Order: sequence, then C-alpha cells, then structure tokens
Amino acid sequence: MTRLTMLLFLSVAVAVVWVSNILLTERFTETTRNRAELRLALYSGSILSEVQRHSVVPLLLSRDPVLIRSLEQNEYSNTSAHLISFVEEIGAASLMLLSREGRVVAATDRQRLSELRSSEPYFVSALRSSDTVFNISQSESGVFGFTFSRRVELDNRLLGVILVEVDLARIVERWRGTSEAVFLTDSTGQIILSTEPRWRGLTEDEALERQPAPNAIQRALEATGDWAFGDPRPYFFGDDTIRLQSRISFRGWRIVSYTAYASVRERVNSVLALEIMGFALLLAGAFYVLSRRARLQSVVLQRESAELRRLNVRLQREIAERQRVEKTLEEAEQSLAQSQKLAALGEMSAAVSHELNQPLAAMKTYLAGARLLLQRRRVDEAASSFQRIDDLIERMGAITRQLKSYARKGGDALEPVDLREALKGAITMMEPQLRSSDVEITQSMPRRPVMVLADRLRLEQVVINLLRNALDAMKESDRRELDLIIAEGDEAVLSVRDSGSGIDDLETLFEPFYTTKKPGEGVGLGLAISSGIVSDLGGRLTARNSAGDGAVFEVRLPRLGDRPADADDDGSGA
Repeated sequence: MTRLTMLLFLSVAVAVVWVSNILLTERFTETTRNRAELRLALYSGSILSEVQRHSVVPLLLSRDPVLIRSLEQNEYSNTSAHLISFVEEIGAASLMLLSREGRVVAATDRQRLSELRSSEPYFVSALRSSDTVFNISQSESGVFGFTFSRRVELDNRLLGVILVEVDLARIVERWRGTSEAVFLTDSTGQIILSTEPRWRGLTEDEALERQPAPNAIQRALEATGDWAFGDPRPYFFGDDTIRLQSRISFRGWRIVSYTAYASVRERVNSVLALEIMGFALLLAGAFYVLSRRARLQSVVLQRESAELRRLNVRLQREIAERQRVEKTLEEAEQSLAQSQKLAALGEMSAAVSHELNQPLAAMKTYLAGARLLLQRRRVDEAASSFQRIDDLIERMGAITRQLKSYARKGGDALEPVDLREALKGAITMMEPQLRSSDVEITQSMPRRPVMVLADRLRLEQVVINLLRNALDAMKESDRRELDLIIAEGDEAVLSVRDSGSGIDDLETLFEPFYTTKKPGEGVGLGLAISSGIVSDLGGRLTARNSAGDGAVFEVRLPRLGDRPADADDDGSGA
C-alpha cells in the first residue's frame, strides 16, 4: 500500500509539473511576443518620425535668406555660425552648404570647410532634381550615413546645395541593452542599421551565419553590463528566439527583431521551482514517517544481533562502508524523478540486512567451531575456520556491491558459468546450516558441464536463497529431505525440492516484503531479489507445490551449449 501511494504521489507530482510547464510556457511566450511586437512598432515609428522630421529641413534651409545671400555674394564669414545655430534646434548630425562647384563653403563641422564634394552622390542627385533628395552612403569602416540634400536657387538660378546629415545611429543605441537583436534593411535587403555592428552591409542570411541571433542578443546585454537575462537559450519549448518584422513606409525599408525567450524561462522556472519545492516538502514528510517505522524495526533487529557487535575491527569497517553505501544510494535515489527508482530505495535497507544474515550466521558457526578447536589445540583446523570467516567477510562486501546492481536493474558483465559449480559453491556456503538441520540431501546432475551465461556470485546467491527457504520450510517437519536436480535440454534447469508444508499463495510469492515467516525471521526480499537476478540473466524463477509434500523451485536459464569433449567427466554424479 505504501509503495502504491508513493507511486501515485510521484505520478501526480510529475503530471502537475509537466502540465504547468506547458501552460505557463505558452502563456508567458505569448506575452513576450506581444511585448516584442509593441516594441517593434515603437522602433518603426521612431525611425519614420526621425526621417520625416529631417526631410523638410533642406526645403526650409534652401529658402533661408542668409544662406541665399551668402551664396550669391560669395561671402561666408558668418554662414557657418548661422548653420550651427540651427543644429541643436533641428537635431541633425551636421549641416553643410556647398557652392555650385561642390565645394563646402559653410558647415557645422568647420574641419570640412573647403572640401570638394562635387562627385558625391548627394551633390550630383541634388543638382539633377528640383526636390529634396535622400541618399545612403557607406564609409570604409562600414558605417552608413544618411543625408537629405536640396539645391538652393534664386530666380531659377543654381546657387548651391544644402546638405542635412541625419544621425539614425543614436536611435539604434537606445535599442541596446534589451533582450532583442534589431536591424534595419533597405529595399535590397542590405542591413544599414543594427544593434550588432558585424551585421552592417550584409543580408539577413549572411549576418546570421556570421553572428547568430542569440549571440548578438548576448553581446548587446554585455555591452550595457546587464546580465539579468543570462543565457538566452530556453529550457522549455520553442526556438531560441522569436523573429518579428515590420515594414516602414519609406523607400521599402524593413525592420526586423529577434527576441530572446530568457524572460519566459525565468518566469516559468520560478513557478515550477515553487511547485517542486512543495512536492519535495510533502515527500520529505513521507520519508520521515517511513524512517521512523524503519528505526522501530531496527531496534528489534539490534536486540537479536547483540552477539554480532563483538566482531573485529575489519568487520566493523565493512558494516560502516555498507552504511555509507546505503546513504549514498538514498541521496541518489531522492534526486531521480522515476518512480521505480524511488521505490527501490525502500527495498535497499531491508535487502542489505536480509542478504547479510546468511553469511553472518555462518560466521557465527565457524567462530564457535574455531574456539572449540583452539581449546583442543587443533590450530591448523582452527586456521581453516578463520580462513572461511575471511572469505565470508569478502563475500559480504561483494553482496553489498551486488545489491547496488539490483537497484540499477542490471549492467554487470556476464561470463560463462558451470551451473554445477555454482550449486557446489552454494552448498559449501550453506554447509553449517545443512549439517545442523539434519537434512537428507540428494543430488542429481549431469557428468559434463552445464554452461550458462551469468554472474557466478549472483547465481550462487539465488541458490543460497532457495536452500535457505527450503530449510526454513522443513523446520517443523519430521521428515527432512532436500532434492537438488540439474537437467539440461533447450534450457538449463536447476530444481530445489523440499519436504515441507508447501506454498499457500503462489501468486504473491515473488513480491517484495511478502513472507510467511514470523516477525524477526525474515523480511520477504529473498525470492524477490532472486527472481530479479534470474530475470536479468535472461531466465525465469518459478515455484509450484509437488505432488507429495513440499514445494519445488525451478531456475530456468538459457544454455550456452555443449563444451568441448576434453572438458567432460569433471563433474559429480547423483
């Protein structure tokens, strides 16, 4: 019930976060797009307003009597000062007055005086037209200049040309520092103004190849020292940027903007963070309740294992290492969003105690035997017992490593294993319990190797679990018979048959924490772990009641095939 509740809780949490992510992303993206469209309209209006405002200035200045008189009399001593008085009021970048020969006779920038501009397009165009002429020029550095020019006449006589330079670059400066990359193109598609200097003089496709839109936005933010938007790439749905464009009713100009999704990402993340925090608090409360229950069970186990505290320092280090592994696994599992991995956390702590009970029981038996042998001065036999204890300690470390692979659901390297040797190793491991239980064991196996692809340690652990369950099942029986049979055909089959009371509930037998033992004698993980190991090896573990008394467990594994002839005759018979 607890596992089902946890799975349901995690499913609801993932669904809420997922749906919230979709809805909030769509909503905030639409808001960002609307704001970007509004800003683009403002940019278009500011450019058009600036151009239209300056387009009438040449007409007004061409009728200025002071300028006409200066050109007619060739007297320009006060003309530059007269133009300078207009600059601040007009807001133009500069004003120049050219004679009919194209020489600069008056200018707001006095360094340009006496320069010959007769070949410039704005001068030639003004001479050929009776209206105000607009021109775009590009300097060697790639900067574009915008000018309005008009001829100055008196009684249809050409006196000179008035030139007004428009500073559209200052409008572009106001665009910098936003979460956008903006540029202005002429009728041919060439970029004439842009927040990214590298784009000037290129087409849109060429500009994006040289400097992608997200990088251009980041440069604009860096230029103003504004890091509030961070990385413009979104965490959620959509492209990196929103592209918008608008046409300006002036010479086929077009303004384009690329807007970053950064604000959308931040706002969605903030809401999702609150939701995840709320679910995390609820999950922490659930783990707290479960941990209290686990601690109560731990108290019972500690009372039953008081003798184990007298183990040597090396065994204590092994247990401490196991506890650190448990803690690491718990922390790793809490960070996963997958429900099956979180459910495995609850099984791991009980699984460690379950899998270590058998080696510890064997160690206790060997220690008692070694003590008796030492009292009788049979040192060599006592040393053999201590060597077995050392092997058991090594096996305990291997078991903890194998339990981690159970939580991962596989991934270890497999190798050819003789099923007969795996059975012998398990019987050796269980030798003290088999001897003390007064069980009559019958073995039946082929003479030649029965090879399967497996991890020998994990396969032995399955057999040990089956042997242990068989001993427990026959504990109350007067007749204790254990049949161990290995057969081969399309599959390699290991059968373990006991003379116990049989199995009441076959359907739930392999579920975690299902047990028919008394409290303190088992936690119901042995068959669940064994079934998972056999499944990882490509086989299956089945159980049934025998025709007489007792139960039969069968481990079915894919067979590798016959070994070479010279490998025969190295096994034991029935």
